[in-house]
Amino acid sequence: MSKGKLVLVSLVWLGILAIGVLTYRLWYVPTAEEKEHAEQEEVIDATSGSSQYQARVRLGLDAFSGYAILRSDEMNQQLRTRGIKLDLIDDGADYQKRLSGLAAGELQMAAFPIDALLRASQAAGSLPATIVAIIDETRGADALVAYKSKFPTVDSLNSADTKFVLVGDSPSETLVRVLLHDFQLDAVHASAIAPVSTEREVIARYKAATPQGNEVFVTWEPVVSELLVNDQMHVLIDTSSQSGYIVDALVVSRDYLIKNQDVVRQVVESYFRARYAFADDQKLAELVRRDANEAGSNITPEQAQKLVSGILWKNTQENMAHFGLQSANVPLIEDLIDRIKRVLLETKGLENDPTGGDSRKIFYEQVLSQLQTAGFHPGTAPESVRGDVELRRLSDQQWEQLTPVGTLSVPPLVFARGTAKLTGRSQSVLDELVEKLKSWPQYYVMIRGNAGAIGDATANRRLAKQRADAALQYLQTAGVADERIRAIEGELSGDMSVTFVLGQPAY
Repeated sequence: MSKGKLVLVSLVWLGILAIGVLTYRLWYVPTAEEKEHAEQEEVIDATSGSSQYQARVRLGLDAFSGYAILRSDEMNQQLRTRGIKLDLIDDGADYQKRLSGLAAGELQMAAFPIDALLRASQAAGSLPATIVAIIDETRGADALVAYKSKFPTVDSLNSADTKFVLVGDSPSETLVRVLLHDFQLDAVHASAIAPVSTEREVIARYKAATPQGNEVFVTWEPVVSELLVNDQMHVLIDTSSQSGYIVDALVVSRDYLIKNQDVVRQVVESYFRARYAFADDQKLAELVRRDANEAGSNITPEQAQKLVSGILWKNTQENMAHFGLQSANVPLIEDLIDRIKRVLLETKGLENDPTGGDSRKIFYEQVLSQLQTAGFHPGTAPESVRGDVELRRLSDQQWEQLTPVGTLSVPPLVFARGTAKLTGRSQSVLDELVEKLKSWPQYYVMIRGNAGAIGDATANRRLAKQRADAALQYLQTAGVADERIRAIEGELSGDMSVTFVLGQPAY
């Protein structure tokens, strides 16, 4: 055999050998390993115990203190007696990841701020989850904090230079959007919201700020209290003064709900029983403190108590009322969702409405209805439906001493020329104002009749006050409490106008 043929034969055999080695590695070795793994799994299965759980639920959430009851031993105990294993998955407040987990079946349930559910649903282009209960509403735990000298009132925010430093895609951002929607802040620039990733970054920006800077810090407890240690800072506005925007809900994958409605009902029932076990504020404060400490945020008993006073955990009866299953003076969940959507859409927090104008698409009342039909009560003592605290009647002197908070954004009222007679358009504007005032139940309303500067000043002032009185009378007829509103003399301005200023007693 010639030398060339010998080389060629050798190369062929080397190629065959290489193919054989590759085949061995790609097929035989994995097959052997898979066989060995399968045999090991069989041994493990044969020597494993039997689970006492009939269902396993993976629930997405984050470290927010409002979810402390979901993480409590009481919640686990309630579920354990029903044969349900609850696995809590903390995603660090990544709401889009949370929703995609529900859509993919990686999660079965989740806790969601309603505003975040709407934004995540819009981003996903679908509605894979629906609300089955309301967990809580923030009533003071979130706040705008600023230097007193630079920003004494909400009206002082009305500048193109104002910057809101906050954690993006959070209740803090929603609070700012509510403010921009409801108050006369038309000069604030579209880029005023300056999002950061964590509350630690908010604190860092605060430490680098100066009293005459343009930054306002929007955050939650206990960070709010940390900023207020500086007596030059104050709370401009917080969620204790507004209602129906920062609301957390318990949601479930639609696919899982269809297939496992009984399990979902038992999880909801277990949550309400756990909520009942912490009806006492002291017990709840201890739970919140322990929960925060376990998450690495060491807070004091005083801070825990402040958190408890800033979060309104919803009980069974309040849920029944919100979902329209019993009558009470609380907003229906459909109206809550509509209100939140309106703010987000009008402030560009949402590009479009993920529900297509039908808020019924993201809540489901049948789980609660089944509990009601079964005569469910979480404990022996009755629960009450808590409404907003009614404002006390003020004396004339107290009205004069009210501290202005901010001027509401209200379209100009139109009157018949030279009179105090409201036109149909003005009545429609006032009807919308009635709804807006429901969002700020803890503030008084000063109705200012501002007089035109041209002509007889006395006559102008008289007409301006008459127009303010006409607006007041209409609001009273529409259901705004008498003790909450007062018509007052305004200012000599360029034109005749009526403005609506929220105020609070000086402390």
